[in-house]
Amino acid sequence: MKILIIRFSSIGDIVLTTPVIRCLKKQLPECEIHFAVKSSFSSIVEANPYITKVIPLRDYMEEVIDVVKREDYDHIIDLHHNLRTLQLKKALKKIPSKSFHKLNIEKWLLTNFKINRMPALHIVDRYMKTVEHLQVKNDGQGLDFFIPETEKVKESDIPAAHLAGYIGIVIGAAHQTKQMPVEKLKAICTAINHPVMLLGGKEDYLNGKEIEALDPFKIYNACGKFSLQESADLVRRSKFILTNDTGLMHIAAAFKKPIISVWGNTVPAFGMTPYYGNYQVQHAIIEQKNLRCRPCSKIGYDSCPKKHFKCMQLLNVQEVVATVQNFLGRK
Repeated sequence: MKILIIRFSSIGDIVLTTPVIRCLKKQLPECEIHFAVKSSFSSIVEANPYITKVIPLRDYMEEVIDVVKREDYDHIIDLHHNLRTLQLKKALKKIPSKSFHKLNIEKWLLTNFKINRMPALHIVDRYMKTVEHLQVKNDGQGLDFFIPETEKVKESDIPAAHLAGYIGIVIGAAHQTKQMPVEKLKAICTAINHPVMLLGGKEDYLNGKEIEALDPFKIYNACGKFSLQESADLVRRSKFILTNDTGLMHIAAAFKKPIISVWGNTVPAFGMTPYYGNYQVQHAIIEQKNLRCRPCSKIGYDSCPKKHFKCMQLLNVQEVVATVQNFLGRK
């Protein structure tokens, strides 16, 4: 049996598909799994031992269509469900497919009218429904993330002050309205009496540099200095993670790390909180529940549509620090 799974982007969404991949392969061991993904995100799944072949989407959809037409698939599992995946399925119209239900109407009601019709079901469980017809069930083992040995960070690349343990703080996100403001992060890092490592991409380097300048011995700015796989390894090495609603949050969950998640314009009701399966892992959610404008988007914006950004500007630094202290086992 040969199965094509489609999820083109992004980091967190791809990591959240890993239970489907694992359960398919473990419960149908004879199956061959191919995974179609944007080439910029292919490193997330290339080391996954349950995947036989990664099919990268580069510039043109026609390239992927040419590749998949040469394969003899028995099933298509569409975990993205957009116009591009529709185009791909149309090219393979004789092959039975199951698509992930995106609940766009329910999300629209929640973002536009604050009417919550979202099911009390994590997105992973909704993904798993696409393979029920194959008699595949959720094994409760949570998410997966595999780091090649060559991509693991050397101890010599970690500051000596952080080798005995550090708190990972994810300062970036795909959209500005998901990010904790720099001034809030500076106040949090100042109040935390523990080594801190700032995590993010190249676009977060300057913000990280500004925060690091407060105390270069205690705070290490790793933003933009490591690849995604290496950043994932830094997450794995951390004591726990303080993070925005972003991809590294889900990577942290894959390593069963305790997580303090801070939510801006998005809300946990969308079903994308840290997912641990049947594991009991310490996790705290910090959000502004009393804002009428929240959620303003299911994804995020480059700036607050209301211009006030209260969902993050009202973030209580003392609450965050107290939660960090609790995770450290301190009063």
